[in-house]
Parts: sequence; C-alpha cells; structure tokens
Amino acid sequence: MKNPIFILLLWLFIPLVGKAQQEKPNIVLILADDLGWSDIGCYGSEVETPNLDWLADRGIRFTQMYNTSKCNPSRAALITGLYAQQVGYGATYLQPLKNGITAGELLQSTGYRTLWAGKHHGYDHPMDRGFDRYYGLKEGASNHFNPGPRRVNEPEPAQKRPDRPFYDDRKLMQPYSVPQDYYSTDYFTKHALQWLDEYKEDKKPFFLYLAYTAPHDPLMAWPEDIEKYKGKYAEGYEAIRKKRFEKQKKLGIIDESYALSDPTYEPWESLSDSVRQVEELKMEVYAAMIDRMDQKIGEIIQKLRTQGKLDNTVFLFLSDNGASAEVVTIPGNGEIGSVGQWTSLGADWANVGNTPLRFFKNYSFEGGIKTPLIVSWPKGLGHQNEINSFPAHLIDILPTLAELAGAKYPNEFKGNSNLPAEGQSLLPAIRGEKSQRQEPIFWEWSVGKAVRKGDWKLVSHGKNAPWELYNLNSDPTETNNIITLQPEIAKEMEVDFQNWKTRVSLY
Repeated sequence: MKNPIFILLLWLFIPLVGKAQQEKPNIVLILADDLGWSDIGCYGSEVETPNLDWLADRGIRFTQMYNTSKCNPSRAALITGLYAQQVGYGATYLQPLKNGITAGELLQSTGYRTLWAGKHHGYDHPMDRGFDRYYGLKEGASNHFNPGPRRVNEPEPAQKRPDRPFYDDRKLMQPYSVPQDYYSTDYFTKHALQWLDEYKEDKKPFFLYLAYTAPHDPLMAWPEDIEKYKGKYAEGYEAIRKKRFEKQKKLGIIDESYALSDPTYEPWESLSDSVRQVEELKMEVYAAMIDRMDQKIGEIIQKLRTQGKLDNTVFLFLSDNGASAEVVTIPGNGEIGSVGQWTSLGADWANVGNTPLRFFKNYSFEGGIKTPLIVSWPKGLGHQNEINSFPAHLIDILPTLAELAGAKYPNEFKGNSNLPAEGQSLLPAIRGEKSQRQEPIFWEWSVGKAVRKGDWKLVSHGKNAPWELYNLNSDPTETNNIITLQPEIAKEMEVDFQNWKTRVSLY
C-alpha cells in the first residue's frame, strides 16, 4: 500500500512546480526589416503606430541601441549573442552558424516553447537550431503579395527570383503558390496567432520570434492602408524631417545636444511635379507597410490579453539596420505599391527615416547602425514610458533573454564548444544599475567599420577611407570630426579595432 503522506506531499508539490514554471515570463521578440530610427511614432514619426507606442508607454525606449547595418549579420548577432564574424556571417550567410548557441536552443533547453515566424536570412533550418515551429522566408526579400508564380487575373509578380524558399515547419514551398489574401506581414502574424491558440493550454512559457520583412522593399501595401497616408507627404523631405526632429525633442528621445545632420536629399522644390508625385506615393506606401506591421503587433497583444498572458509577457521590438538607400531596379507592370511593381524607398526618404542621423543601411555611421529598441514588461520591470541611454548592441539580446528565462549560457552544447558570450544582459541597465558600457562595441560590414568606446566613436566608410573621430556625448549626430584634435584617442581605438578584427577572424 502506498504511503498516504507521500501521496499528499506529491499532490501539493506538483502544483508548485507548475506555478514556478509559469512564473517564467513569455517572451515576444519582434524584428522589423530596414526600419529607420525615426520611423515609428514613439521615436518621432508621423506614421500611426499606436500599438508600439502603447508598449513604449508601458516600458522603456533605448536611444543608443545598435545593429550591424545589414540584414543577415544583424540576425546572426541577434540570435547568437556573438558578433557575426564569430559565427561565420561577417560577409555571407551561405553556411551554417558556428561557435555558438541560438536563442531558440538556449530557451528550449530551459523549458520554453520556441516559435519563429517570418524572415530568417540564414542557412540552418530554424527547427534544427532550437525552434519547435517555423513559418517564413528562409532568405532575404521577396514580393510581399506574391512570392511565387503568377496568379489568375494579376500582373506578373515583381520578383528578384520566383523560387525564394518558404517553409511551413519542415515543408519546403519553392516556389510558394500563395492564396489570394496573402500579404507577408499578415501571414507571418497569422501563423504566430495560430500557434498561440494551439499552445494556449501549454504549461510551458513561450518564446515567439516574429521577424517581419516590412518595410523592406519592394514597397507594397494594401490599398486601404495606403489611403490613410494620401497627401501626408506632399510637403516633401525637409518639412517631414524637421517635424520628426521637433517631435523627438518633445518625446525626450533626443535633447539639445543633437544637431540635425546635414541633409542628403534633393531639394523638394527642385523636383518636377511628376517626380514629386512618385516620391509622395513611395512614402505613402512605406508608411502603410509600417502601419500594417503595427496593426498586426496589436493582434498579438490582444490575443495574449484574451488568454490572460499579457501581463507576464516581455516584448522586445527593434530593427535590423537603418532605413535603406539601396535601389533595386526590376522591370514591372503595375502601380507603385502593387504586386506587379518592385519599388525601393531610395536615399532621399531614407535620410528622413533615420532623422536626425547621418547616412543609411550599410554604413557604420549612426544612421546605418542605430535601431529603436522598446522593452516592455510592467509585471517584471515596473517601468512606464522611460528613456534609457545605455549603449547596447544586438549581441546583448541573447544574454538578456537568458536572464529573463533564468537560463545559463553553456560552454558546450550538444557536444560542440561555444565561444563565451560577447554581449551582456540589458536588465542591469534597465534596473538603473549601469549607465555606461565597460567594453567597446565593434562594427565591420562591407567597406564600413567602427568602434565605440565610452562616448568616443571611430568610424570609416569606403575602401582605404580615413578614420573619423566623434564624441557622441557632445556630438551624437557625428557632425564634427575631431580626429586631428584627438590623435592619441583615435590611435588607441584603431588598435582596439585591429585587435578585435584579428580575434574574431580566427573563427
């Protein structure tokens, strides 16, 4: 006969174990694609983003959060907590990640349900690297309305290639014949919502990585979303940029130390009427894409609210690089914003998207490497509408997730050794325990490179281009190159950069 005291203790113990497991927060990590630093409402934009603004009101906005300036190395750093150069993604993504553990593997090993919807831009299948479920685009950009063969009664879809690999779990869809209501942002969210319903009774906490392809080109959006922005950009680049700059100051995102960097756009009045009409429409569609993304984030928030899980869910939102000046030219047969026309934002509006910063995606100047970062978890952090100026980087996201989940970063995983994590948890900075970063941050992509050490930043762009030196405390928009005034600091930082490059090139 079984011991009745043992049975009683067992029945008392089981609920406590379940409760302890449930106390781990759910985590939703949202990554936008080619979104500029000023492109959402709570960072200065006129684009309507009430759901992201709501998260910011219930959390923290970082003003010095950095990415790598390019899609695939940013995603590698985000998912591993290591520099892209250390995991084999410093120049290309056409090989497996190496030397590290992914956020999916780390959180899965500590009891999380791991879900990934959206863009990958990597080699490994997510379900081979710690994710229970995956739906999305395994490479870079695709047609937002139709990434596959032409549909009946529609123009030929504008595409770089018609065979972009999409996956639904392990099922490869190449080419991907999509239904009539397909739109990338909608369908990435649709699968995420389905998983939240499927696992709503799950005792495990969940980690949802939602990697949108918006607002990356091609500029495409639903007509009803575009209509909301008709006429809003008739004033042109300068007027919109100045309005964003003033709004940023009112929001407290920037202070009087920020100068509005010199514009790189063409004077609006110098453009012909026909060119202005095209430029207006491009920005209307771009705004509509961001608006749609925010709507879908709102659906995730509402789903968790109805499931009673919202209060114990951590949201993190950020972008993989600054607004893009890249222009892709593909023959098309349709209006800007529609399935048959591939249109890029271009440098002039990208200059506005990164207000008040210099340059764009692919550059190691602030406009290429700065991202909004919203962190919201009122139950666990207790912050409301706070601004945080701690210098942070994508390599810090995995250590932050590890601390949130109570997970220990392993030196070895599945028989493979891991490099020590390069990043650091952002929770001490959020709690006010740290205001400055002890270790330098490094960048190298294409012909751009930089190092930040304290408030000093050494940066260069172009093959054999000279270094430039800025003090980001007094000159956060990099308008006054003082390398001739501080040659010793510049030399010391150049040595730091070369030592870092030598170290990471060993892998």
